[in-house]
Amino acid sequence: MRIIISLGGNALLRRGDPPDAAVRQANVDRVATAVAALALEHEVVITHGNEPQIGLLAMESAADPVLTSPCPLDLLGAQTEGLIGSLLVRALYDTLPGRKIAALVTHTLVGADDPAFARPTKRVGPVYPRDVARSLARRRGWHIAKDAAGWRRLVASPAPQGIVETETIHDLLTCGALVICAGGGGVPVTADNDTGALHGAEAVIDKDLTAALLAEELKADFLLILTDVPNVYSDYGTPDQRPVLDATPDALRRGGFPDGSMGPKTEAAARFVERTGGLAAIGALDAAYEIVHGRSGTLVRPELSIG
Repeated sequence: MRIIISLGGNALLRRGDPPDAAVRQANVDRVATAVAALALEHEVVITHGNEPQIGLLAMESAADPVLTSPCPLDLLGAQTEGLIGSLLVRALYDTLPGRKIAALVTHTLVGADDPAFARPTKRVGPVYPRDVARSLARRRGWHIAKDAAGWRRLVASPAPQGIVETETIHDLLTCGALVICAGGGGVPVTADNDTGALHGAEAVIDKDLTAALLAEELKADFLLILTDVPNVYSDYGTPDQRPVLDATPDALRRGGFPDGSMGPKTEAAARFVERTGGLAAIGALDAAYEIVHGRSGTLVRPELSIG
């Protein structure tokens, strides 16, 4: 079975963790342990988030007095793909000795006219007090919005339209490699209408929507979205909260899950199942093996045909 695994960005640097190399290494070792059992039995592609990492790099770049202007987000995204990819490769070599493993800097096509560029919605970087956030917004031209614990920067999040390296990833899978790619949704690029030349875009793409598109393009059997909760929950955070163990794409969309948390995950799962007839699931990192074998998580399946 071909499985696309989408890891949350907090799998490598959880909220509240100091951004130290030792902390990242400990977290990535946990990831490698969680996915190794699946990789022994199946073809596996790992994608991952990069929100904490790209936010940190963007903050450092904006504050660097040597630079005449901050490094653009597409190049910062490429840096995070290399950083996280290297950590994952090293950890997986230890847990899967003898296995071919490749980390690939991946580019994701977006539309230059995507309306998301005019309406930034993606939260990146650290949480700031209101006065600090407003000062940064004035000085650096940032969009900001209130977060659960304070204020954060907003950037554009255009819809992924295609993965430039899909054929390369397919070839690597055919050779028996475990592939790490499309980190942070991939490096956002637009293509020139006349020449096809690629140009970086000042954006961050939702990693779960990219994972769903990649799974579709690779004809995967299963999309596994791993996060920090064991299930999707209806009425999350209320006295009526209850786990959703089994759902169809339509049922997930009727759940009204918020854009800032579970919404993109449920939409990615729904898109993959609708477009391919495959299965998707959402659940906790440490239960990855159990989720694929139907013993944990929220399973997303096609509508049952009648007659």
